[in-house]
Amino acid sequence: MVKPGRPGAAKGKKGATKGTGGNGRQALEGRGPTPKAEDRSWHVAGKRKIAKDRLEAAKSRHGGGASAGSRPSGGQRPRKSNDESEIVTGRNSVVEALRAKIPATTLYVAARIEMDERVRETLALATNRGIPVLEVMRPELDRLTGPDAVHQGLALKVPPYQYPDVLDVLDAVEGRGQKPLFVALDGITDPRNLGAIIRSTGAFGGQAVIVPQRRSAGVTAAAWKTAAGAAARIPVAMAGNLTRTLVALKERGVFVIGLDGGGDVSLPGLELADQPIVIVVGSEGKGLSRLVAETCDAIVSVPIDAATESLNAGIAASVTLYEISKLRAAK
Repeated sequence: MVKPGRPGAAKGKKGATKGTGGNGRQALEGRGPTPKAEDRSWHVAGKRKIAKDRLEAAKSRHGGGASAGSRPSGGQRPRKSNDESEIVTGRNSVVEALRAKIPATTLYVAARIEMDERVRETLALATNRGIPVLEVMRPELDRLTGPDAVHQGLALKVPPYQYPDVLDVLDAVEGRGQKPLFVALDGITDPRNLGAIIRSTGAFGGQAVIVPQRRSAGVTAAAWKTAAGAAARIPVAMAGNLTRTLVALKERGVFVIGLDGGGDVSLPGLELADQPIVIVVGSEGKGLSRLVAETCDAIVSVPIDAATESLNAGIAASVTLYEISKLRAAK
């Protein structure tokens, strides 16, 4: 018998002990099979799946399935179908589009619409061209055009805008014996600014507007609306690379002038006014990009009161177009 307290001696058995009751069984069994990569939200495949689902949901929403929420103001395209068609709204915009024979697939007319000359002409033009005319209730027209649209009882469904090539537009203008006066946009992303510039271009003798392929507003329904029908007369050409396009225009004898508050040439009495010109308008925040500014033949400033920091891009373009048209008319 081992004496108690002896160093290294084994202790006697104390008797039976209670078990754990299976408390550790779950840990021993593990966590089950590893989830698929696309089912793990933190995995690249999982993030890709989430993005795809979001895109499909957006397509379904814009396609007229579930009703969408309110459209954010500025920059967002109005709801449209999966065929990428645009909805042109408003009596002036719709009748101008039909007058210019813009391709259209459907004319929507609100039930019990108040007739005026524009509505009558719209119906006559659509009927003569064989465009289907659908009478819809106003709530349905509201849903079709979006909560922020002012459709005035008329909406026209048109295919995506077809952007012509810049040099093709230049050939057409010179072929008509006209002196080119174009406006190019550098970094302007608000379609309402684009619409205002299209409208001013048409009002002051310009023949075309140029937009870059990337980071720029396009001819959407919002631009159509702001342009008040001028988009049906003034072509909007697309430049794959704005800097290279401006260089190509310079090689064809067109002067490139950029607008900037710190320009070294003042707009009043502009000497280049009687020359072929493309006016480049930069964004309100960043202005002209470096490469575009370096490409310009001159940087022109519009004189304004010292208390005013800057002009809206659309207003600056309008003032410049007016001054050039006035100087051209005087010669």
